[in-house]
Amino acid sequence: MNIAEAFRIAVNSLTLNRLRAILTVLGVVIGVAAVISIMSLGRGVERYVAEQFEGLGANLLTISSRRPSSGIIQVIQPLTTDDVSAIATLDPTSIIEAAASYQVQATVAAGGTSVNVQTSGVTANYSEVNGWLPQAGSAFITQADIDNNAYVVVLGSTTVEDLFGSADYDPIGLPVQVGGRTFTVVGVMETQDATGFQDPNEVAFVPITTAQTRLDNARVASGGYEVSQIQVLVTDRDQIETATAAIESYLMTAHDISNPDDADFSVSNRIDVLESITQTTSLLTLFLSAIAGISLLVGGIGVMNIMLVSVSERTREIGLRKAVGARWLDIMAQFLIESVLLSLGGGLVGIGVGWLVMQVGGQLVQDIQLLMTPDVVLLATGVSSMIGIFFGLYPANRAASMRPIDALRYE
Repeated sequence: MNIAEAFRIAVNSLTLNRLRAILTVLGVVIGVAAVISIMSLGRGVERYVAEQFEGLGANLLTISSRRPSSGIIQVIQPLTTDDVSAIATLDPTSIIEAAASYQVQATVAAGGTSVNVQTSGVTANYSEVNGWLPQAGSAFITQADIDNNAYVVVLGSTTVEDLFGSADYDPIGLPVQVGGRTFTVVGVMETQDATGFQDPNEVAFVPITTAQTRLDNARVASGGYEVSQIQVLVTDRDQIETATAAIESYLMTAHDISNPDDADFSVSNRIDVLESITQTTSLLTLFLSAIAGISLLVGGIGVMNIMLVSVSERTREIGLRKAVGARWLDIMAQFLIESVLLSLGGGLVGIGVGWLVMQVGGQLVQDIQLLMTPDVVLLATGVSSMIGIFFGLYPANRAASMRPIDALRYE
C-alpha cells in the first residue's frame, strides 16, 4: 500500500468520525492559538519598548553616583558642577554637550492643592540634551534664570492637571509654591508617553542653582555644588563606547580611584537598558509560552487516546489487512498519517484563531502592534506536526505489531 492509499484511508476514517475528530483537535487548537497569541504579544511589546527608547534618545549617557561594588570604600564622592563642565569638553569628537540635574524633596502647591512630585533643578540645556521640549507658547529654564537663582518653574502636564484640575489648563505666569517658596510658572513640558511604572509628566523643573542654594544646601567641600545626575549627549551611537571610556577615565582620576571596582559612579546608556528590558521580556514571553504549551501536551495526549480507541475499534480491520499482505510499515503509515492529520489540522485552525485573537487584542491595546511573524507560524505548524508524530507512534506501532490471527479473533 502506497502513501496515497494510506492517506485516503486516514481521511475516510476521520470523516466517518467527524465529531470525535473535532473534539480531539480542540486541545491542539487552543494550545497553538495560546502560544501564537503570547509570542505575538511579546514581540509587540519588545518593538514598542524599543521604539519608546529610540524616541528618548539612544545616544544619551547618564552618569550617577553609586556605592562601589568592592565594598571597601564607603565614602562616595558626589558628582559636582565642576564635573559637568569638565565632561562637556572632554572629547569634542564624541561628546556634544552635558547637562545636569539636582533632585530635591519639595512639595508643589497652588490654590490650596498640593502634590508631591519629582522636583529637579536643571541646567538650561537639560531640555535640549534629553530631547524633551516645552509646549508651544511655553519657555524652559534659561541661563539668565540660573545666573540669577531665579524663582521660576516649569511643570509637567500631569502636575498641571493635579494642581489646576486639567492638563489643558494654561498656568503660565501664575504663582505656585515650591518647597514653601513662591515661584512663577514659565512653561509646561510636552506630554511624554510612560515607559515604566512612574509617570514622567509628574515633574517640576527649577533652575539648578535655585535648587542647590534656595531649596537645599548642595555645596561641597571642593567649593562646587553637588548634582544628582549628568546627562551627556553623544554625537551618534557609534561613539557611545568612546565617550563612555573618556568619562570613566576622567572620573576615576578626579575621584582618585585606581581600582574599577572602587568606582563610586556609573555611566549607563539607554541601549544597555533597552537590551536588559528586551532580554527580560523575551524570557517572560518564553516562560508564558511554555505554560501555554501545556495545553498542547494535553492536546497531544488527547490525540494518543483517540488513536488508541481507533486501533481498538479497528482491530479486525487491521487483522484482515495484514492477512491479505499489508506490511508493518503499511499499517504504521496508515495510523501515523491519521494522527498527523488530526494534530496538523488543529495547528492550522489554531493559527487562524491566534490571528483573530491578535486582531481583537490590537483593537483593545492600540499602542502595541501585535506581530505574527513567519517564524511563529512555522514554529506552531512544526510543533503541531511533531505532536501528531510523537503521540501517534505508540498507537500506530501497537496496531502494526498485532498478529493477524489474534486481530481476526478479536470481538
